[in-house]
Amino acid sequence: MDQNNDANQELRSSEERATADRAGRLGLKYQDSRGWTETVGLIKDFLTVPEMYNFHAVPTAVDSGQLVFAVTINTPQTVLKQLRSRFSDFNISFLLVAESGYKELMRRHDPPQTIRYEDIAITSPGQSQTLEDVSKTLETVRPDDVLDYLIKQADRLSASDIHLENEKDYVGLRFRVDGTLHPVARLSKDKFRQLSSSIAIRSNVSVNAPEPQTGHMSSQIETGDGTKALNMRIETVPTANGQDAVIRLFNLDRHLMQLDNLGLSERHRQQLEDIVEHPHGLVMVVGPTGSGKTTTLYSIIDRLNQSTRKIVTLEDPVEYAFEGITQIPIKGDKDRQAFADKLRAVLRLDPDVIMIGEIRDIDTAKTAMQAALTGHLVLSTFHAADAATALTRLLEVIGQNPLFINAIRLIVAQRLARRLDDNTKQAYRPDDAIKNQLRPIIESLPEGYDRPNLDEIELFRPVETADTPFGYSGRIMIAEQLALTPAVLAALNRDPSRVETAEIRRVAVAEGMLTMPQDGILKAISGVTSVEEIFRQVDV
Repeated sequence: MDQNNDANQELRSSEERATADRAGRLGLKYQDSRGWTETVGLIKDFLTVPEMYNFHAVPTAVDSGQLVFAVTINTPQTVLKQLRSRFSDFNISFLLVAESGYKELMRRHDPPQTIRYEDIAITSPGQSQTLEDVSKTLETVRPDDVLDYLIKQADRLSASDIHLENEKDYVGLRFRVDGTLHPVARLSKDKFRQLSSSIAIRSNVSVNAPEPQTGHMSSQIETGDGTKALNMRIETVPTANGQDAVIRLFNLDRHLMQLDNLGLSERHRQQLEDIVEHPHGLVMVVGPTGSGKTTTLYSIIDRLNQSTRKIVTLEDPVEYAFEGITQIPIKGDKDRQAFADKLRAVLRLDPDVIMIGEIRDIDTAKTAMQAALTGHLVLSTFHAADAATALTRLLEVIGQNPLFINAIRLIVAQRLARRLDDNTKQAYRPDDAIKNQLRPIIESLPEGYDRPNLDEIELFRPVETADTPFGYSGRIMIAEQLALTPAVLAALNRDPSRVETAEIRRVAVAEGMLTMPQDGILKAISGVTSVEEIFRQVDV
C-alpha cells in the first residue's frame, strides 16, 4: 500500500512539473493544485456544471472586476476566446492547473454520487434494444468515470479491444470478444469528447493530432481476489468524422501463459519442449495482429525462466512483468531506429535467452541471426501469413547466407479460433458438402497422424444461450510449426536464388509438418471448436 501511495505521489509530482513547464511555454500562470483545490470557493454564478465539463474550465475567483478560470492543457483555445467574449465586463485571467487538479475542483462542484452502473451486455446481431439500453447507461456515467467504466466492462467480458468509431452524428462503440467485433453502444459526441480527453491524458496522446498516434497506459482492475494490473496500447487515427481510437487490452493472466494452456497438438507441444530443453537458435512466431503471438512467446519464456538462465527481452511495450527477467521497453520511432543497436548492447549482458518483440529491419534480423549462431536462443515475431512464407520472406530480408539459414530452428505460424462452450455445444453428423470440404485436408495429413473416417465422425455447432450468447467461450490456438530439418535445409540450399514458398511447404509437410487447416480441422473433429470457425480463421 505504501508503495502504491509513493508511486501515486510521484505520478502527481510528475504531472505538476509537466503542467508548470507547459504554462511557461504558453505564457500562462501556473497553479500547483495540490491542496489548493480544497481552499478555493465554489463559484456557481458564471458556468453551469455541464459547461465546466464541456469547456474544461472552472471559475475559481471573482473580485473587483477580476474573474479567474482554472484551465488545463486540454482546454481548447476557442474556449478561452469564448469566455473572454462572454464575460467582457470582467478582466479575465487564466490559471493552468494539472488535469488531476481540474478533476478535484469538479468533484467539489459535482460531488460523486452512489450510482450503480449497469453491466454492458453483448448479444446476437440485431438486438437494438440492448444497444439502446447500454447507450443510455453510458450517458449516465460520470465524465471522470467513463474510461475506467469501459475498461472494467471490457475486462469483465474478456474483450481484447475497445473500438471507438466516429460517425456523422454519433460515435460507435464495439468490443472485440473472442476475436469477433460486437456493437455495444452509441456515444453522443459530447460524451466522446469527455472520453477522448481522458484517453489523451492517460496515454500521452493528443486529442487533435493530424496524424496517427500510439500511446500506452495501465489500469488497476478490481477482482474477487484483489486487484490486477491491465496494460493497454492506444492507437488513434484522424478520420473524416473525427479521431477514431482503438484500445488494446493486454489481459495477461499468468496461468494463461503456460504451454499447457495453449491447446497444442502433441507433436507441436513436443517441438516446443525440445526448444526449452535445448535453448539455442532462432524461433519465430508469425501471424496477424491479435493472433496470440505474445502469449505464445511469454509461454515459452515462462518455461525457460530459471535461476540458472539470463533472459533479456526487448519489447514495445513491456506487456507483462516477469520476476527474474531483464525487460527493456522500446518506445517511439527513435528507439525503433536504434533497435539493432539496443540488441547489440543486450548481447554484451551475456544472456542465454533473448526475446525481441518484432524483427522489423535487415539490421535487426542479421543481429538476431548472429546471436542465434553463437549459442543464444532468440525468440521473436515476424509478419507473414504462414510458416513457409515467413521463411522465404526472412531469407529475402537477410540474403541467402547458409550460415544465417542454419541459425533458424523453428517457425510457428498461428491463429486464434473461438472455443466451443462445452456445456452447450451440439453434436451433429456432417452432410456430404462438408465432408467434401474436409476430405482433401484429412487425406493430406502427414504420416504419423490417424486419418478420421469421414463417414463416422461427429462435428459440433455452437448453441446460443443467455450465458453464452454466441455459443463460444474463450479461444484456442491453431498452428503450424515448420522445423528446419535436414530435408528443409537441403531444399533451401539446393538453389538459394530460387527458393519458392510452395516447395518449402511441400518438403515441410513431407517431413511431418501439420498445416494450420489440418490442425484446425482435427480440433474441430475433436469437438474443441466448429468447422465454420476454422473456415473463418484459416484459408483452406
